[in-house]
Amino acid sequence: MTINCNGKLIDLALPKVMGILNITPDSFFDGGKHTSDKTILLHTEKMLNEGATFIDIGAYSSRPNAIHISEDEETQRLLPIIELLIKNFPTILISVDTFRSEIAKKSIETGACMINDISGGTMDKNMFKTIGKLQVPYILMHMQGTPQTMQQQPIYKNIVQDLMHYFSEKITELRQEKVNDIVLDVGFGFGKTLEHNYELLKNLHHFNTFELPILTGVSRKSMLYKLLNTTAKEVLNATSIANTIALLNGTNMLRVHDVKEAVEAIKIVDQIR
Repeated sequence: MTINCNGKLIDLALPKVMGILNITPDSFFDGGKHTSDKTILLHTEKMLNEGATFIDIGAYSSRPNAIHISEDEETQRLLPIIELLIKNFPTILISVDTFRSEIAKKSIETGACMINDISGGTMDKNMFKTIGKLQVPYILMHMQGTPQTMQQQPIYKNIVQDLMHYFSEKITELRQEKVNDIVLDVGFGFGKTLEHNYELLKNLHHFNTFELPILTGVSRKSMLYKLLNTTAKEVLNATSIANTIALLNGTNMLRVHDVKEAVEAIKIVDQIR
């Protein structure tokens, strides 16, 4: 199982780590931490040295009830950082966390190699067509509602079956646009209750039937700290446990704030296999 990033074939038979670089002032865990070129470069270098294969840059906060920003503001935050990282780390593989097709296009033209869309194409009707033209890997995530509404009252008949149906339809649409590399993300915390999140984690292996890579993003999320009655800062251990469960259930990519611990989880699970 491989994906093509900037002409480089990445083998996902051994799961890979995607390090999170939020350049937003209001992300739930690290908002406002990485605002200067120096802190961005230091954090990126640390993640790469610890074993991150991809760096996922987000310039639009998608935490529950996040403030909606304009396309111009997202562009102005994002593109200079892509340029900065490529200048300092020429072989870096950058994923861009955006639901806007025009920003996706500009990001790839600037040197990014993959698009991570929280909305699965629902917030910009041109996204799938744009990805097809760009011929880059696309992370297809599930979200109920928008970041501003998703946690108000998420309801499903059967969350696993509902998401299977969602992915089936979306994959068909993407294939019609000649998108080759599709990665699935069930969207932990995006329009899901605590119970929904754990039902998905337990049943993640069902999504292997699509024979596509699966990305899991549970790092420091509220599904962990609310269950344990603590804070995002205190759930590194819980994140590692959840990541390990996801790996045992067939995930191919871990999207994380803490790269070293994720790499260790992958090595241990790989050893027992």
